[in-house]
Amino acid sequence: MIGIIGIVVIFVMVFGGYLAAGGKMEIIMKSLPFELAMIGGAAIGAFLIANDGAGVKQTLRELKKVFKGPKWLPGDYRDMLCLLFELIRISRSNPVGLEEHIENPHESSIFGKYPKIQHDHEAIDLICDTLRVGSMNYDDPHQVEEVLDKRMETHLHHALHPSHALQTVADGLPALGIVAAVLGVIKTMGSIDQPPEVLGKMIGGALVGTFLGVFLAYGLVGPFASKVKQVVEEDGHFYTLIREVLVANLHRHPANICIEVGRQNTPHHVRPSFGDLEDSLRALKQEAA
Repeated sequence: MIGIIGIVVIFVMVFGGYLAAGGKMEIIMKSLPFELAMIGGAAIGAFLIANDGAGVKQTLRELKKVFKGPKWLPGDYRDMLCLLFELIRISRSNPVGLEEHIENPHESSIFGKYPKIQHDHEAIDLICDTLRVGSMNYDDPHQVEEVLDKRMETHLHHALHPSHALQTVADGLPALGIVAAVLGVIKTMGSIDQPPEVLGKMIGGALVGTFLGVFLAYGLVGPFASKVKQVVEEDGHFYTLIREVLVANLHRHPANICIEVGRQNTPHHVRPSFGDLEDSLRALKQEAA
């Protein structure tokens, strides 16, 4: 919702200020379709050249993050800690019983309690793969930590691709606006014998290209890229929580301590309170009893 409000504010303040200063929309509206076709078409073409099919689809899919915000909410962090608590407790008391959950998580009764998490392939694979490795009795848990760090680094790099792609388009839009403006000037020079009032409108139309390129770059596409990056990094905390808990488990800390390590390493605005989490864990213990 806040993204839509921001877009409305941009248009109202820019064009409202222009009209309040005595500007006329006639020249802009007359030139806008042609300038937008040149600048927007060139930007789309450059975007397609710079990205493969998967990158294009990923970028278009991730645009919704601008308006929807982060995928993982505070309640999801609590649910993840509860899920990890159950899995760690089983891994300590019944390692063989853990296999049915990590080998087939989509039919697991434990994962089934948290459908939102169960449908996230990255989270599920991260948990199951790490618990599977942990069952191999590694002598040095730091080896697994390094693997987790590399995996999360790769995941974050892939997830940030749409942001980088949008930022590249934003960086090129002002120059494409100049290209459109130069073409408008060339067109004007071909009509140099026309009266000043005609030439004035033609030059004004040409300058719409410069305006449009800068406006789209810094008013829309650039902020879109920044918002996508912000949301991706915000959601990355969810996977960091998983890493912290599982690493603590590899070091054989008590289950409650592992969960508390994850809770403490969660950003404050999405961190479940100690009391809330304790109540949820107590309910799980009673359910298992």
